[in-house]
Amino acid sequence: MSDSTQGQAMWGGRFTKGPDELVQAFNASVRFDQRLAMHDIAGSIAHVHMLFAQGILQKEEVQAIEDGLNKVRQEIEEGIFVWQESLEDVHMNIEHRLTELIGAVGGKLHTGRSRNDQVALDMHLYVRDELHDVEHLVTQLMQVIITVSQDNIDVIIPGYTHLQRAQPVLLSHHLLAYFWMLERDQKRIRDALKRVDRMPLGAGALAGTTFAIDRELVMRELSFTALYENSMDAVSDRDYLVETLAILSMIMMHLSRLSEEFILWTTTEFGFIELDDAFTTGSSIMPQKKNPDMAELIRGKTGRVYGHLMGLLTTVKGLPLAYNKDLQEDKEGLFDALDTVKPALMLYKAMIETMTIRRDVIQEQVRADFSAATDLADYLAIKGMPFRQAHEIVGRIVRHCIDQNIPFTEVSIETLQQYSPLFEKDVLPRLLPESVVAMRSCRGGTAPSAVIQQLGLAKALLQE
Repeated sequence: MSDSTQGQAMWGGRFTKGPDELVQAFNASVRFDQRLAMHDIAGSIAHVHMLFAQGILQKEEVQAIEDGLNKVRQEIEEGIFVWQESLEDVHMNIEHRLTELIGAVGGKLHTGRSRNDQVALDMHLYVRDELHDVEHLVTQLMQVIITVSQDNIDVIIPGYTHLQRAQPVLLSHHLLAYFWMLERDQKRIRDALKRVDRMPLGAGALAGTTFAIDRELVMRELSFTALYENSMDAVSDRDYLVETLAILSMIMMHLSRLSEEFILWTTTEFGFIELDDAFTTGSSIMPQKKNPDMAELIRGKTGRVYGHLMGLLTTVKGLPLAYNKDLQEDKEGLFDALDTVKPALMLYKAMIETMTIRRDVIQEQVRADFSAATDLADYLAIKGMPFRQAHEIVGRIVRHCIDQNIPFTEVSIETLQQYSPLFEKDVLPRLLPESVVAMRSCRGGTAPSAVIQQLGLAKALLQE
């Protein structure tokens, strides 16, 4: 390592030589933590404002530092800032450039703080902004689900358990199940922000600082509502990052479940929907193919986000207080998870609002099964037959229809009466999908009246 590079190390006074090139490359985080630059600069400006208010720095020193930081910000925004791996991280790169611009006074920026509490501050600021962005994207997807559900309130699809035809449901009812999953994700984000909204600066390396700082002033300037009350906790806490990754994993889990359904629904065998060409791909060998690749990728990338959650949990599980270099591993997984979840949410918003619902195919399919069987058994139970006996009789009727290759909608009253004299002509309308759906009007049910009520609740939640 050259003398000039060794001289750039801001911690090098204790050392007689610089790090090995392999150590330098392995130790450096600037290739990924440079995305914290704007938050780092914002935190530094708030810090020097506090140092001035406390009489630790002079007005002209603070002005020079703030002007220099704004110049650094401009260089980064314009893409002309030169990032140096030898300076390890975003903090040292910014401070080094600041000192180049304004001279030795730039070194006073670090008065009363450590990189340990500095990076903790940057991460809190960054995650706070990112979670607000994710919440906004979740809300947009929820709104699209409401719109599509409202526009297709009359569409009945087969409902499934064990991926076998079970009972007919409104398509709107099915889609709104994902609205409520996302609504829980939205609440988890809002709750997690309470833990993110905590200001660590002032903790120093681990024990605080001898300077007469005012942490509350920095807290207010950066719009935090709470402080860490323990300096060791402040620099070592990564709970809020684990919680964030858990929330992102839950969001991806919900999108992955929806992906599985969309992948099935776009097949010839189901044919319920067709995704817009803009969100599908073709085959290099089979000209007829239209593949739901975005849905498949989101399903696949879910495991990637899960991995980042498990990775961070494993990283922090055995760490003694306070800061350890292991904690540098908190960033890449989080950054990648956010870079995965945000476009996934945007893609699903676009896919849902542009998809074609194939009403003709759905109507044909929903009338060609035995999903009114429970209603048929309920009819006999209402007439006084024990439900278990009714269940057995309807099972035999289903077997008859399968043998004759006819759906329930084509079975005659004479045939039904062969199995039980309790059947009367008023049972025939109950075999229609529209009747099966309409009967389930309890709150949370799939009847149009219940789904309209559900839509009203969903819309009211988004308006709050």
